[in-house]
Amino acid sequence: MLSVPELAKRYAFPDSLTSPWVRTCFVSSIDGAATDASGLSGDFGGDDDSTIFHVLRSLADVIVVGAGTARAEGYGPVLPSEIHQDLRRELGLAPLPPIAIVSGRLDVPERLIASGQILITSAHSDPARRAELAATMDVIVAGSQAIDWPEALRQLAERGLLRIQCEGGPRLHGDLIAADVVDELCVNFAAVLAGGPAPRIAHGPNASAHAMRLADTIVGDGLLATRWIRDTTS
Repeated sequence: MLSVPELAKRYAFPDSLTSPWVRTCFVSSIDGAATDASGLSGDFGGDDDSTIFHVLRSLADVIVVGAGTARAEGYGPVLPSEIHQDLRRELGLAPLPPIAIVSGRLDVPERLIASGQILITSAHSDPARRAELAATMDVIVAGSQAIDWPEALRQLAERGLLRIQCEGGPRLHGDLIAADVVDELCVNFAAVLAGGPAPRIAHGPNASAHAMRLADTIVGDGLLATRWIRDTTS
């Protein structure tokens, strides 16, 4: 596997961003499973996947995750040990990226109800519960029924959060694809065949097609890391 500085160069966000750049980040088996037999993705890709994951987190202004994935994977606020603080200092980023949890039902894991963390929801969510959470978290309300993703991204940008990393789950990823706001996909393929009922890395009620181009590949130990960028040539 490449060194941390080399990975940081290969996965760098575009320079001089003036609008949000949405990067989605997943690990998958080579037959398309987004989770292993336990129903989780955390250990799917092994040590090299973890190395890349920590570098990606270190480059982001904010980490967006669905509430279901946050509960299943045991999310809490990002810890200093989970990122490379020297990278963030070099880039002039905040010491730690906040977690922006996405929830319509406002079923936020207790660990994420904390100062500095963000909630993204719609106006359809319970106003009393929203007000309760807003006493601790930064709450973004975007959309009347479902979340309006362009509006949510606009509000993140108002907070100076342009380097956006989405870590799942598949339904949230599908919503971002449907809204056509995904600029980049980083998917690491673990060298395993999983079979079974595991979900893909994205799903939703409606299919869509948005052209991407292969920007980079990195070969690790039992892992093929790929980086795909929105194709704007067509």
